[in-house]
Amino acid sequence: MAWTLAAALIGLASSGVFATFLGWDRSLFVAAHAALVALFTAACFFWNHISVRVQFGRRWRSGAAVGLLVAIPLVRNVLSQPASPRPEGGALVWALGWLGLVYGVADAILLSVLPVLMLYGTRSAETLHHPGRRLGWGLAALAGSLLVAAAYHLGFAEFRGPHLVAPLIGNAIITTGYLLTGSPVTPVVSHVLMHGAAVFHGLATTTQIPPHY
Repeated sequence: MAWTLAAALIGLASSGVFATFLGWDRSLFVAAHAALVALFTAACFFWNHISVRVQFGRRWRSGAAVGLLVAIPLVRNVLSQPASPRPEGGALVWALGWLGLVYGVADAILLSVLPVLMLYGTRSAETLHHPGRRLGWGLAALAGSLLVAAAYHLGFAEFRGPHLVAPLIGNAIITTGYLLTGSPVTPVVSHVLMHGAAVFHGLATTTQIPPHY
């Protein structure tokens, strides 16, 4: 639980300091946010003896397939929002790589992968063999993911109040997909596709790629 609470504080600090307090532009925010998430993830994996290769190699095909399915309602939500001009040419390639891929991976790891690994993935095989306990720890992992997502989004001024509900619903869908497959590829694929759709639909009006000033 301590690592999940720490992840929530990391998320709140990232959005609250880099975006709301310092007012950094989106690209600079992503650089700082991704670096902070990478450092925290490295420490978490090292301390808990978690192998990146083992985690991402486990059921990656089904993880990717479910990630594509999970992305469908997320992308539909993006497309339901007002459109705005998207970057063109090299700027579009840069935006897809930086705001779609890098930002999407960082958010997927912080909001879904870490909470699930810490609250569910670290349980013993004997514990998870029992259906009731398996369900209980799965729900605990989902709750932990929502806690981290709430803390992270509350750091952005634009998500305070009722605007917090939408990202929590989206994150719940993503994390549930991860729990069903057991593959971190699921949240990574779905989050990256959602961010990529937001880049295409218009950065100025889609809520999935904060901050907006």
